[in-house]
Amino acid sequence: MEWKRKHLLGLEELSKQEIQLILETATSFKEVSFRDIKKVPALRGKTVVTLFFEASTRTRVSFELAAKRLSADTLNIAINTSSTSKGETLLDTAKNIEAMNVDAMVVRHGLSGSPFILAQGLNCSVINAGDGCREHPTQALLDMFTLKEKFGHLEGLKIALVGDILHSRVARSNIWGLTKLGAQVTVCGPATLMPRGIEQMGVGVDYDLKRVLKNSDAVIALRLQKERQEAKFLPSLREYSRLFGINQDKLSEGSSNLIVMHPGPTNRGVELSAEVADGKQSVILEQVTNGVAVRMAVLYLVLGTKEEVVI
Repeated sequence: MEWKRKHLLGLEELSKQEIQLILETATSFKEVSFRDIKKVPALRGKTVVTLFFEASTRTRVSFELAAKRLSADTLNIAINTSSTSKGETLLDTAKNIEAMNVDAMVVRHGLSGSPFILAQGLNCSVINAGDGCREHPTQALLDMFTLKEKFGHLEGLKIALVGDILHSRVARSNIWGLTKLGAQVTVCGPATLMPRGIEQMGVGVDYDLKRVLKNSDAVIALRLQKERQEAKFLPSLREYSRLFGINQDKLSEGSSNLIVMHPGPTNRGVELSAEVADGKQSVILEQVTNGVAVRMAVLYLVLGTKEEVVI
């Protein structure tokens, strides 16, 4: 199929075929990062701006590297020194940046839905790098890419999402993407951090971590997002770690082929013990490597298509 979207705002609105196209395109771009000269001319002359209103290391650097490896020019906007600190609105800030003839804006914002506001108000392409608790599409895409590399397929895989489901945009994007590609998803975490009606998204719910690990091919441990919690959802981090933190003893309940993933940053000793995070079943650093290839694919498809585009 041909890619015909101007923006990438989330996986909820993408079809199975569109998700597969991104993953296939990422496969072709991955080897670029292992060349002596890590660059192709696919987006030469294009300008990509990263506009991050929340802290980020992996996602921001990964997008910048992806753009540079496609030969695009990049610009990172430091929000704490931008005019938003003087009261300028998000859309006005973005419009002023766009007026300098940029081609794409990669946006992370704490407000759910903010990329949609920008997509409606701008002429350039908008790529969602995480909006509030709603979606983080490229993280889910790199997770799926890593799973496909490890298992050769996604259809029929049993994937567990463990932790703070309520506040996790990574969980929501993974649920949309994985279920569309035929994986069986189970969510596991404290009842206070489980969204009401989550089953309507086509997932199973289980509160027994050991049972979940025993019945899974892969587990994605989610960061406990203390900065998004306005109320006390947990008695203590120690209690959370005891019940839902993954250590070697709990991991041994599952298959030796079970792989452990995490979107980062990892709260060691909370979501994962150090021995699990650095262990042989962990593919966390492979996820980071694959993130560059996936984001190269997204930028290329959004900016490189010559066909008529739609939102």
